[in-house]
Amino acid sequence: MFGVVIVDDEEPVLDSYEFMLNAFQEEGGGPPFCLAGKARTGYQALQLIYETEPDLVFMDINIPGIDGLSVLEEVHKKFPRMVCVLSTAYERFDLARRAIPLGVSDYLVKPVSRRTFFTALENALALLRSRPEEDPAAAEPGVRFLQKEIWAAMSEESWERYRQTLSLSSGQGLVLMVECEKDTNRFCERACEKLSYRYRCLYDVMLNRGLFLISENVESAEFRRSWEECAAALSREFNGALWYWGAGGLYRGPELYRSCAEALAELEKRRGETGIEERQRLRIIALREKLAAADREGSRALFTGIWEAAVSPFGGEFSTGAKTAMNGLFTLLVDDVTGAWKNPGSSLPFNPAEIMEIAGVDEWKRWAELHFEKLLVLAAERRSVPPALEKALSFVREHYAEGIQLGDAAEAALVSSAHLSRLFTEHLKTGFTDYLTALRIGAAEKLLKEAPVSVKEAAFAVGYQDPNYFSKTFKRITGRLPREVSQ
Repeated sequence: MFGVVIVDDEEPVLDSYEFMLNAFQEEGGGPPFCLAGKARTGYQALQLIYETEPDLVFMDINIPGIDGLSVLEEVHKKFPRMVCVLSTAYERFDLARRAIPLGVSDYLVKPVSRRTFFTALENALALLRSRPEEDPAAAEPGVRFLQKEIWAAMSEESWERYRQTLSLSSGQGLVLMVECEKDTNRFCERACEKLSYRYRCLYDVMLNRGLFLISENVESAEFRRSWEECAAALSREFNGALWYWGAGGLYRGPELYRSCAEALAELEKRRGETGIEERQRLRIIALREKLAAADREGSRALFTGIWEAAVSPFGGEFSTGAKTAMNGLFTLLVDDVTGAWKNPGSSLPFNPAEIMEIAGVDEWKRWAELHFEKLLVLAAERRSVPPALEKALSFVREHYAEGIQLGDAAEAALVSSAHLSRLFTEHLKTGFTDYLTALRIGAAEKLLKEAPVSVKEAAFAVGYQDPNYFSKTFKRITGRLPREVSQ
């Protein structure tokens, strides 16, 4: 039996595909397929695929967060034998060509008929049954080593085989684990870059957690000193991100599982020691960002987590303390989406002080659901930008510190460069380059004010390779030189 994951941002499509999958099994006289799960966003899809390791994935291209093709590009290197079926609301043969190397067997244009869906299943089934037997030692050895082998005791023979395959010069090593609640892949990439200046480093990301093998004869204390320097730089670069780490001791290859266990234990200890107030603060920052971007699903999930954390210290009751916290939060969010407190003449969509009169948790849930939905509608109306532009803005916000160009953002938004350029001009009244420059300079100004960094470090952190050019641009945008801000 083959596992299937269905990814689409529309609930009716998920239900329809599940229904047709079950019908195909019934008509075939036996169940060759088993539904492993459904997802509605790119991040949910990544987590579900890593958890279930399906044989077949039905992937919508236009999904919130990471788009479908980017999800496939991420998972294909880890699951190269997985078969994929793309679906979208319109034909884009340029995307179909890009998807060919990613194990895509069919390209469906919605709405998908029963006959078309069954044909796609038959084609996928033929591919799955024709796959050669997997050679565990040959397919993606670095990934398999970090995901599977390193977690248990190895024989000397297995260790020597992996040492040769992965070109590990040392017979010893230690494990570092990193967990970041925002932009995990980019965070771990940067961590690996910094570590690789000093050590032979292998890494992989699994379920929002980075696993690093430092293949060196380095004492644990010495490594920790080096890593803490890297960690300080990462904290400045990813300002506002909540993350944790743990490192194990130095062990011979066959016993690296001990270093894994120690690293995981320390990471979980650090996570548990992170203050509740700090976690709430960072959640609220993330909620305001998602609300500003009109990200409904992400906003709802964060809001639920925030208020559940607020009531938990009071035994799950909606006490005066929890009411006060939620009153403050709604006051902040109302101002974010309406500017009511900045403009005295503005009218309030509702009065957050109503929260103080709520009797219990059930009444709070009803009130919160109704009034948070009003905020989502207001945020969407205020934002009112096309989905393609929103995808591009999300891409730019996540990757502004890299050498991105208009074409990169257009590819992420699944539109042409010319079309995206028009969207920036029509909806934001600015060009792509000016928007990117303002974003970078704003981040640099915040970094210079809040962290002890040099002008050169600030320039590199926001994507400028020439500190002199950065200084000139900074002066043009802010009216001050970077060194004047940091003093």
